[in-house]
Amino acid sequence: MGVTPKIAPSMLSSDFANLASEAKRMLDFGADWLHMDIMDGHFVPNLTIGAPVIESLRKHTKAYLDCHLMVTNPIDYVEPLGKAGASGFTFHVEVSKENWQELIQKIKLKGMRPGVALKPGTPIEEVYPLINSENPVEMVLVMTVEPGFGGQKFMPEMMDKVRVLRNKYPSLDIEVDGGLGPSTIDVAASAGANCIVAGSSVFGAPEPATVISLMRKSVLENQEKS
Repeated sequence: MGVTPKIAPSMLSSDFANLASEAKRMLDFGADWLHMDIMDGHFVPNLTIGAPVIESLRKHTKAYLDCHLMVTNPIDYVEPLGKAGASGFTFHVEVSKENWQELIQKIKLKGMRPGVALKPGTPIEEVYPLINSENPVEMVLVMTVEPGFGGQKFMPEMMDKVRVLRNKYPSLDIEVDGGLGPSTIDVAASAGANCIVAGSSVFGAPEPATVISLMRKSVLENQEKS
């Protein structure tokens, strides 16, 4: 499998009053990416951060800022997030059916890496046109909880989507987000996920570095088996 493990602590679970030091702490613990949840209070009921926070954090870190946009109009966020220094821009397939080709092109023109996310109730087939296109997304995020709030329970039945994706696209980055931690990482890694978002399981751990290391090890071991 031509994909590398990326462990991405979800900054939604961090202390927002100390975002720069929390980001540094996670990177020192071995994180590969920092996962940034951007919610608009419309696509999901919660409201979180936007481009100004990404811009502020970018001044303090060179890390890959993996932005997951749970928003109704992702195209409106491309320019501000590109200017702010976002690295990845993952939008939801449920809201981008009309203009996803234009959206992907704009994301790339702003120097960001495009990804597409899908909610638990959305069939995996809906993302195929975005992967098979001449201008494809470079990552698929399979939500393993309903988007909008942290701390939810992992939905193991979502691993069927990951398995199908991995069999169909061996070199694709496949991300999972929601309820990932030491008790669920093996089932996600064995299904073929290589980008792992983890919030409370990392930030709430006595030794976050151990949790990050354990998750990376699980992804690597399962890749060797496949």
